[in-house]
Amino acid sequence: MEKQRRVLLKLSGEALAGEKKTGFDEETARQVAGQVKRSVEAGIQVAIVIGGGNFWRGRSSNAIDRVKADQIGMLATVMNCVYVSSLFQYLGIPTEVFCAFEVGGIVKLFSKEEAEAALSAGKVVFFAGGTGHPYFSTDTGVVLRAVEMGADEILLAKAVDGVYDSDPKTNPQAKKYETISIEEVVEQKLQVIDLAASILCLENRMPMAVFGLDGEDSIYQAMMGNITGTRVTV
Repeated sequence: MEKQRRVLLKLSGEALAGEKKTGFDEETARQVAGQVKRSVEAGIQVAIVIGGGNFWRGRSSNAIDRVKADQIGMLATVMNCVYVSSLFQYLGIPTEVFCAFEVGGIVKLFSKEEAEAALSAGKVVFFAGGTGHPYFSTDTGVVLRAVEMGADEILLAKAVDGVYDSDPKTNPQAKKYETISIEEVVEQKLQVIDLAASILCLENRMPMAVFGLDGEDSIYQAMMGNITGTRVTV
């Protein structure tokens, strides 16, 4: 039997907020759900990690201990996963949410075996809570879960449509890469994902693709291997 393609999709919390910039925008989440549903129906196994920036950006606050700030951010990712998972279920997409730490009876504690079973059963799996530890971003959580679950690729749906040699918002002459190696990302300290996550990708030879969330059918096209943004090779 041919091995099914397995991808880990990273969504920013801000992307879920739409133009409101905070909380949830249901229409945006519905559009994501529709594209993921088509991907699953095409035989792709999909796991999702969602950032918490639509509720909390702990590093911007100096009034709170870093550990506590990071823990609040982890809880924000749990809220996002519970919300999006519930919306997916409402739209007829079976899901399972796993968290890196205990959250009462709300979501399951992460288990590689149970996550494998859920993916094999055609469910969309959500990984909440990052790595479960402070000082690690959801970027690191994405790569960690992708490596653990044997994903074929990490898909990063961002506000910017690829990887540039400088910030395209401040530099109109910024060059966009169609392809770049993870070694170059680390050497040039390009802000694709944070440095710890980039090194984890490098060590485990985990490829990535970066694309703009706002592009038409961008998630579905990326799931099918059609990348209009940047491929980060290993």
